[in-house]
Amino acid sequence: MPRLLPLAALLCATLFANTCLAATPVQPAPRKTLTAFSSDAELAAWLAKWHPPARAQPSMSGMANDAAAQSAPGAPPPAPMAMAAPAKEAKSAAKDEQESVTNVQTAGVDEGGIVKVHGDHLVVLRRGRLFTVAVGRGNLEPVAMADAYGAGISPGGTWYDEMLISGDTIVVIGYSYQRGGTEVGVFNIDREGHLSHRNTWHMRSNDYYSSRNYASRLIGNKLVFYTPLAVNAWGDPFANFPAVRRWHDGALPQEFKRIAPATRIYRTDEPLDPNEGIVLHSVTTCDLAKPEMSCSASAVLGPAGRVFYVSASSVYVWTTSYRYDNRGQQAKSGVFRIPLDGEAPTALKAAGSPTDQFSFLESEDGYLNVLVRSNGRGDAMWAAEKQNPGDMALMRVRLSSFGDGTTTAPLSAYKLLPRPADGALQNRFVGPYLIYGSGNSWSRPRDNEARRAYAVRFADGSAAQTVNLGHSVDRIEAMGRNAVVVGTSGSSLYFSSVRLDREASPAYRYVRENAAQGESRSQGFFYKPDGDDSGTVGLPIVNPVGNGRAAHRRLREGSAAVLYLRNDALRLDELGALYARGGQVNDHCQASCVDWYGNARPLFLKNRVFALMGYEIVEGRIEGGAINEIRRVSFAPDTLGMR
Repeated sequence: MPRLLPLAALLCATLFANTCLAATPVQPAPRKTLTAFSSDAELAAWLAKWHPPARAQPSMSGMANDAAAQSAPGAPPPAPMAMAAPAKEAKSAAKDEQESVTNVQTAGVDEGGIVKVHGDHLVVLRRGRLFTVAVGRGNLEPVAMADAYGAGISPGGTWYDEMLISGDTIVVIGYSYQRGGTEVGVFNIDREGHLSHRNTWHMRSNDYYSSRNYASRLIGNKLVFYTPLAVNAWGDPFANFPAVRRWHDGALPQEFKRIAPATRIYRTDEPLDPNEGIVLHSVTTCDLAKPEMSCSASAVLGPAGRVFYVSASSVYVWTTSYRYDNRGQQAKSGVFRIPLDGEAPTALKAAGSPTDQFSFLESEDGYLNVLVRSNGRGDAMWAAEKQNPGDMALMRVRLSSFGDGTTTAPLSAYKLLPRPADGALQNRFVGPYLIYGSGNSWSRPRDNEARRAYAVRFADGSAAQTVNLGHSVDRIEAMGRNAVVVGTSGSSLYFSSVRLDREASPAYRYVRENAAQGESRSQGFFYKPDGDDSGTVGLPIVNPVGNGRAAHRRLREGSAAVLYLRNDALRLDELGALYARGGQVNDHCQASCVDWYGNARPLFLKNRVFALMGYEIVEGRIEGGAINEIRRVSFAPDTLGMR
């Protein structure tokens, strides 16, 4: 108790002043869930308390709204939307256990990305097109290309950035600023790597873009989307609720069909204010294993600020108000837990805000662990790149403490942590540790005091440890049971291995002079282990960079190379790099002409090593402690005889 009181006082005075008003311990009680509306009529009545508008209607700029006609309040909810499946094939070309080339946060939870594997083919999504490249039987040969959208769809103003593969089905996720909403393109792929468009679906959604997160996940055969939807409390209350329509030329708004009835819309007792924005934080799941792919959605009402994280069993959505009180303290937040098995969501009041999905860990001991900061507003667009980290704390709560949203995480659930230097916060749970620090993010590298990371054993209550690095913290990744931190100092790129035993300590440092990361997203990195303490690191780089390269330049400039390092008991030695040579290609781009999700990846597949860089795939061979190019191929549209 003598140690708890100073901590509680400090939390009340800094990071969580509003929490102290209601920070009573969670009492054991029968398990409760969030309250759902009983009907559209009840939901409409709940929203009607803001009618007529007493204040000016808030701006909905940047949030696409569709004035689709909906069934009258009180009408029975529609059945889940069915999506037609392809004709049956004699045998699937994809293996049951497909090798992954994606650096994912959670094992077993695939993330939408730009390159995946189907049987003996790599499938690449780039600039509004799908490409397949044969890699089976030692091959490296382009096979096919198809537009990432269907016939009759104008791709202008649409960004097709995420792809997932289940069996012989490819799903492409895009956001259309022209039509407003998420597009889901469904394609067939056969054993030979040939592609055919099956259909495209249009889901209501506001812009889900995040500079760090991905909107889609795949768990087994279950496709999972997160989509935010702004609620217009002064207009048609159902005009922007989760709904789907099959796209065709001349598609009409009234073709949308609701996939989230009122009985799947949930709320807590926390007051909401439409002047600050009320958002339906929606989770849609689609079963890709059924003869007809069906989709349904659940949604929770909350303020606009959000970060979401997907574990193997649940989607967590952390909501935060943009409102500050007269003391400059941010309003309380809430964290929702939405099970993927269709059970009702639960929630807990909280404080602060996580930075991105890597701020979360649902640990095997039955706890949710979240690194929060005092001034976060979620990870929408570039909000995660905020250069002032704010005050920091680790929240650790039992999953069993989630209930109907009326209880608050107690002060004892928060551990105040050292505040890093100004810069964009990076954080990651690796093994028994939470590691965090600040770096340059999308800005040009600069020398500052951000030359250390902090590591804390999240489960045992021990104090945070300082890990002196000598460079910024721009990337934190797992490297087996240990970690590697990537950052810059001056014009040099640093890789520091960090040993994670009872104490966290720097082990070895590799320096690449006059270089910078070529990718800032998590999927730009890959670690391929070949033993408990050995493996190969791959990361796109640009070289030379002069006085440093701002990360935002990678949106329009490709990576110069993919660098490979050998990890041997945390010693990092350079194997070499595979270099791009294709230069600028006039691909007659019609859609997604900026690589928001990057364009380069290290690929380890079937004991082979590749580098994807733009429209090139380069294969290398590691021998004698070095990697050497053995061949390359271009899959640019002109190479395939198509434009």
